[in-house]
Amino acid sequence: MEAATKLVLQPKKTRSGDRLMETLMYIWAAFMLLIVLYPLYFIVIASFSDPSAVGNGKVWLFPKGFTLDGYKELLRHSNIWIGYRNTILYTVVGTAIGLVVNISAGYALSRKDLVGRKWLSLFFIFTMFFNGGLVPTFMTIRDFHLYDTVLVMVLPFSVAVFDIIVARTFFRTNIPQELWEAAQIDGCGNLRFYVQIVLPLSKAIIAVLALWFAVGQWNAYFNALIYLQNKNLFPLQLILRDILVTNQMQTALGTGEAAQIALRLSNLLRYSVIIVATVPIMCFYPFVQKYFNKGVMVGAVKE
Repeated sequence: MEAATKLVLQPKKTRSGDRLMETLMYIWAAFMLLIVLYPLYFIVIASFSDPSAVGNGKVWLFPKGFTLDGYKELLRHSNIWIGYRNTILYTVVGTAIGLVVNISAGYALSRKDLVGRKWLSLFFIFTMFFNGGLVPTFMTIRDFHLYDTVLVMVLPFSVAVFDIIVARTFFRTNIPQELWEAAQIDGCGNLRFYVQIVLPLSKAIIAVLALWFAVGQWNAYFNALIYLQNKNLFPLQLILRDILVTNQMQTALGTGEAAQIALRLSNLLRYSVIIVATVPIMCFYPFVQKYFNKGVMVGAVKE
């Protein structure tokens, strides 16, 4: 008996081949991490470096010729704060509307007792491959009086079929039918079951979809370019684009020392704009990271 106990408690020896493979995997993972992170790090240090040093390849690990001229030039434009305000508004409202619409649709399509569920699913999937095109969409938005309004940035494009499918799969694999049957016995209705039972159990997929919607809304500029004319409604991305275009025009039209100064600022602005536009939304990631992997993998299980 004692011999059997010792045999069970004895730790399993790791073979040298396994250790070698594990070491190689760690080295490969570290290499891939370096490939992903270094370009981001380079943009940060380049935004604080002298453009000539960056152009000559002298910036590798630390800034050369430390300067804040790029950020000063950006902050000189007062409309950048209008862009931040609008983008935050579009991100918060658009994410909220997107979650309500797509989570609800995903849950409805996951219910086996929904009449016409398969036909509705096909109808949604059809729109992933075929749509009316830009001109009919523009005419529709104009006819609904959404053109050049705040709503055009958050309402017409709030439905994302891919997200509905992911949410539907999540609900099918994580909300058992027996739970609904038990709730029915206690007198629970559909709406109460959805709000008080399903949603609290779906934090993972809600966090994942919230992240996707927030990033998409924060980076959106094409819809604003097509459907907005009032510059007071422009999102941050469009304002930053206008700043870069204006600076490049000044560089092309300038002569002598003025052209050199404009060219230097243009090179700095390229990196500074990326930092200004990216850092705020990156701060959102840590709050949903613990739900992200679980929500993506569960929602991606094939039915």
